[in-house]
Amino acid sequence: MSESAADPRLQSLINRIQPGPVRKVKVIGFDGSDVLVSLADTEEGIAEVGRIPQHEASMRRFDHPSEIFSVGQEIEAEELERWRGGQLHLSARACENPELRSFLVGIQPGQVLSGTVSAVHNFGVFVHLDGEPDGLCTGFIRVPDLSWSWINHASEAVEVGQRVTGEVIMSETRQGQVTVSLKALLENPLIRFADRAGRVVRGPITKIIPFGVFVRLADGVEGFLHLSELTEEPVESPDQLVSEGEVITVRIAEVDLQRHRVSLQMALTGEGVQESRSV
Repeated sequence: MSESAADPRLQSLINRIQPGPVRKVKVIGFDGSDVLVSLADTEEGIAEVGRIPQHEASMRRFDHPSEIFSVGQEIEAEELERWRGGQLHLSARACENPELRSFLVGIQPGQVLSGTVSAVHNFGVFVHLDGEPDGLCTGFIRVPDLSWSWINHASEAVEVGQRVTGEVIMSETRQGQVTVSLKALLENPLIRFADRAGRVVRGPITKIIPFGVFVRLADGVEGFLHLSELTEEPVESPDQLVSEGEVITVRIAEVDLQRHRVSLQMALTGEGVQESRSV
C-alpha cells in the first residue's frame, strides 16, 4: 500500500466513508434546505423519520432540494450515521446513478486499476478509469500520490492522454470518485536510507523555504535541513546564506519511513563524505 493509504488519519477517513446500507425511503417534507424522509422498513415496523442534508441530496446543481424531490416520492438513499438525538442521516446522491454506484461499490482499497489521464491540474489529476460508466470521469490522483519525488505541479509527472496504473486508496459513492495512487506501485526510494542515519553525504539544495532548505540525497529522496543548522545568527531567510542548486555536505540525522521524511544536520568541518548522491 502507499504511504498515503497507511496514514492513520486517512485510514480513519476511509473507514467513515465506506458505503453504508441502502434504504428505501419516502419524502415527507423539507426542513429548511434538508429533506425529511420516512423509513418504514425498521425492525419494529414503525416508521422512522430520517434526514437527507442538502449537500447529500444530489450531485446535480440546485438551489433547493424541492427542485429535485417532491413530497410522497419514493427514493433510495445510503445510510450515513446517526446524529444528535439519534436521527439517521442519509445520502440520496450516493444512490442517484445506479450504474455508477454499482461500479464504485465493486472497487476495494488495494485494488489495481488502469485508466487514461483526462485532465491535469495543480491540485491533482483526473482519470477515466477502465470500466467506468460512459460519460463519467471517476478517477482522481492527488499530487502527493503521483510520485515519490518532489514535484511542483502534476504536469511534471503525467500528461493528458497518458495511460496510468495505480492502487486504489478509496472509492466514494457519495462523491462518485475513486482516489488512486501511482506511487503505491513504485518502490519507496527512502527504504534504501532506513539504516543510514549518521552518514555524511553531499547534495544540491532543491528548495528554500523560510525555516530551512531541502537537499536532494538521491533520486526521489530529499532531506530537510533546518535554518538553525545553517547559522546561529538571526536572518530573514536561508537564501541569505545559500542558493538553490548549491551543493552542500550534510549528515543524515533521522530517517522516518512512515512520514517519508529525512532530517539533516550540517556536517562538521573535516568530516568526509561517506556516500555520494547517486546511492
